[in-house]
Amino acid sequence: MNAVALHAQSHGTGAPVLLAHAIAYDHRMWTPMLEHFGSQRQAILADLRGHGQSPVPPGPYSLEAMADDCAALLDRFGHARADFVGLSLGGMVGQAFALRHPDRVNRLVLSNTSSSYGPQGRGLWEARKKLVRESGMASLHDLMVSRNFSESFRLEHPEKIAVAMKPLTATSVEGYVGCCDAIAELDYTASLPRIRARTLVIAGSLDPGTPVAMAEILAAGIPDAKLAVIDGAAHLSAYEKPVEYAALVGRFLDTPES
Repeated sequence: MNAVALHAQSHGTGAPVLLAHAIAYDHRMWTPMLEHFGSQRQAILADLRGHGQSPVPPGPYSLEAMADDCAALLDRFGHARADFVGLSLGGMVGQAFALRHPDRVNRLVLSNTSSSYGPQGRGLWEARKKLVRESGMASLHDLMVSRNFSESFRLEHPEKIAVAMKPLTATSVEGYVGCCDAIAELDYTASLPRIRARTLVIAGSLDPGTPVAMAEILAAGIPDAKLAVIDGAAHLSAYEKPVEYAALVGRFLDTPES
C-alpha cells in the first residue's frame, strides 16, 4: 500500500514534533494543548488517513501503512527524525512508527492508548463498523462524549465539547471503517521490547477506553519507559487537561539524556 500524502499544519520553530490524533478527530484535537506547548518546537499536526483534509483511500487500513504515511510526511517537511506524540489511535500509529521506522523517531509519547485490546478487540471494532455503516457517524456522538470526557468536564464545559466533536460528522464512514480495521489488528504487546526510543506513556485516571492498566502494560514492555497518570482526565486527556498534558510532554522532551 502506497503512503498517503497527509494534510498537516505546522506551528512554531525548532526541533520537530509530529502529533497524531484519536480516531474520528483531526489535527484540531491538539489546539487547546498547543496553546501551552510553546513555540520553541515545530509542532506538526497531522490529519491521519481517512480524517480531516487528508485523503480517504479505500480500506482496509493498517497501522503499519499509517506509520508509513507519517514517515512520508516527515520527508515532505525535510526531517530525517522527529519526536512522535500520539493519542489513542495516534498512539497505536506511534508504536507502529517506532517499530517500523526506528531510526526516524527521537522520543516517543504514547497517551491514552494500548498495545492490544485482547481477544474481544476484533468484535468491538467490528461492532463500531456495523454501527456507522448502518446509522452514520453521528450515531457515535453520545458514546464518544461519554468515554472521551469526564463527567465533570461534560457538565462544566459543554461548549468545549461541542467544538471538540465537530470533526466527528466530517469524518467519512469509509475513513472511519478503514481505521477500525487497523485497530482490530492491534497486537504489539510482544513487540514492545523492540522499541528503542525513549518513551513516555500517559494515561487518564478516568479513561474507560484505554484504562491505566493498559498504559502500565506499555510502560512495562518498553525498555526504560516512564508512566504518568493525569488525574481527572478521561480518554481525550490532551483536550480535557491541556495544561497538564503540555507540561508532561514538554518536560519529557526537554529532559537531557542520562
